[in-house]
Amino acid sequence: MKIAVAIPCFQVTRHVLDVIAAIGPEVAAIYAVDDACPDNSGQYVLDNQCDPRVRVLFHPKNLGVGGAVVTAYRAAMRDGMDIVVKIDGDGQMPPHLLPLFVRPLVRGEADYTKGNRFFRPESVRGMPPLRLLGNATLSFMTKLSCGYWNIMDPTNGYTAARTCVLAELPLDKLEPRYFFETDMLFRLNTLRAVVRDIPMDAVYADEQSHLRIGKILPEFLRKHASRLWRRYVYNYLVRDFNIGTLYSVFGLILVLAGTVFGAAHWLDSTRSHNPATSGTVMLAALPILIGIQCLIAFLHYDVQNVPVLPISDALDSAPRDSGAAICQHPAK
Repeated sequence: MKIAVAIPCFQVTRHVLDVIAAIGPEVAAIYAVDDACPDNSGQYVLDNQCDPRVRVLFHPKNLGVGGAVVTAYRAAMRDGMDIVVKIDGDGQMPPHLLPLFVRPLVRGEADYTKGNRFFRPESVRGMPPLRLLGNATLSFMTKLSCGYWNIMDPTNGYTAARTCVLAELPLDKLEPRYFFETDMLFRLNTLRAVVRDIPMDAVYADEQSHLRIGKILPEFLRKHASRLWRRYVYNYLVRDFNIGTLYSVFGLILVLAGTVFGAAHWLDSTRSHNPATSGTVMLAALPILIGIQCLIAFLHYDVQNVPVLPISDALDSAPRDSGAAICQHPAK
């Protein structure tokens, strides 16, 4: 298979040449995307390396990491690449791990792989406690909104993807900035693509994070809620109607009915100073308890509904679209 590497370049002149030099011969093309970098990272790469695999792409204005990666994705699909691995240019994603990310894709075991810094306890010893807590919280939110309950560390940007799967995604609708990795998972779930975690250690260079928790937290909460609702509507109302749909609908109805009934009688009892009877309390509590059990059953069903069959095989037999890459497994 033809393997390409995408490197978003924004203020990474201190490390990007070392990253490119460490990329092995199994890679056929390297796309360095200068995202309107004030340090002229793209020109720096052109002037200071001679690797014939490197192709520098320039953005006239800053589009964010997501925009840079999508530009590399499109270039890889046009050039007939089969797999695209995204590696940051700041030295925090060791290129020697690339074969681990590619192997499940080559074997047809997954459609998309991503790094997981939480797989081994030793991997997170050097991670700052605040970042550890933030990543754990974001991981749980992503499980809810994207439906991949089997993955962790959703903001990890070390990823690899089959181009035939990328061709099925609305790349122009992907979030262009910090929410890019999470939005990719949401879009992949709508395709029922298989995502697999690849264990890796946390590596911290001298780059400063541009994320500000107080600024991005409200935005992340809003976007996670939006994708949770859209995923539920699409997977449980539009594309399919299954036992999980019944659990969720009846559970929500019962919880709301019990809550409204109980609140109405509680207000009535406070006005009349007559305590509610035990029967009234039971009529309010029973629907809530049963509804909670139904919602728990729905959550259990959703966890068990994680995609397990890669879609690459199905795309292999699909007719070739103009500009779309078709997956091809190596001869066995």
